[in-house]
Amino acid sequence: MRVATIDCGTNTVLLLVAEVAPGQPVRAVEERIALTRLGQGLDRSGRLDEAAMARTLEAMQQHAARARQLGADPIAVVGTESLRAAANSAEFLARAAALGLPVRILSAQQEAHLAWRAVSASLPLPAGAWRSVLDIGGGSTELIVGQGGDRSPPIWHSIPVGSVRITERYLHGDPPTEAERRAARAAIAEAVAQLPAPRGELCGVAGTVTTLAALHLGLRAHDSARLEGHRVPVPELAALVQQLGTLSAAARRELGGLDPRRADVIYAGGEILLAVCERAGASQVLISDRGVRWGALLELADALDPSRGSQS
Repeated sequence: MRVATIDCGTNTVLLLVAEVAPGQPVRAVEERIALTRLGQGLDRSGRLDEAAMARTLEAMQQHAARARQLGADPIAVVGTESLRAAANSAEFLARAAALGLPVRILSAQQEAHLAWRAVSASLPLPAGAWRSVLDIGGGSTELIVGQGGDRSPPIWHSIPVGSVRITERYLHGDPPTEAERRAARAAIAEAVAQLPAPRGELCGVAGTVTTLAALHLGLRAHDSARLEGHRVPVPELAALVQQLGTLSAAARRELGGLDPRRADVIYAGGEILLAVCERAGASQVLISDRGVRWGALLELADALDPSRGSQS
C-alpha cells in the first residue's frame, strides 16, 4: 500500500509518498518540496502572517492532491516550531482541517525522536555506538544524542534558533555586514551552548545541511542518493559558509545546488551548523537526506501494521 506524510515546517512544506509492505523496507515513491516560509515575520510579531498561511495551505493542498494521485491513503500531516510558537496557530489548524488536512503539531521531543528514527533507519549504527543528530530548521534546532539500537534516544534538546529566525533578527544587509555576521555568530554560540554535549559522529539532517552538502558536491539538482551518507570535512564546510556570508542573495542564487528560495537564509543555517561542529569537536559531518517526514512515515507504517515493530 502507499501512504504519505506532509511535514509543515517554518521554511518548507515537504511531501513523502512511500510504498509500505509487510516485512519489507519502506520505499520512497516520490518526494516534493515547497518553500513557503510559514514562519515569515513570526519572530517579530508572534503571529503567522496571512500571506504565509495562504502559501502554505496551498502547498499542502497541492502535495495532498499529488499523493492521492499516486494512490496514497492515509496522508499524515505534521507541523513543527512555527505552529508551536504562533499565537494564531489555531486559525491555521482550523483552515487546514477544513481542507481535509488536519495537522498534528509535534512537540519538540516528538520532532527530535522522529528525526533520530529516520536517520537510524537509513544509516544504522552498530549497537552501542554513539551518534549526535542535528536537525536545523527555520525556527528551531534540535540535537539528539543516542546509541545504535536506541528506538527513543535518551538525550535531546531543542533551541528556538533556526535559519529564518537568525536571518530576520541579525542579517539585514545584502550581503550582511561584518558586524551583523558577528552578532549572528554570538547569538548562535550562546544558544548552541544550551544543547547537550555531542557524542560520537555528528550527523546533520534537513534542508540547510543537505543544501550545504549539495554545494560541496557541486550538484546541479537535488540527488538524494548522492547526499545520503556523504561526509563533508569541517574545514571545507567553514570555507563554504564564509563565502556564503560575503555574497549577496542574488549571487547565492546563481550557485549550483542551491535552491534560489533558500538564498537569503542558507548562510545563517550554515553558521548554526558550524557552531555545533565546533562544540562537538567534529572533523566532518555525516549527511542524511532523511528527516521528520521520514520518521513520521515510519511511525504511520507501524500504526497500520504493528507487526513491523523495529523492522524499519
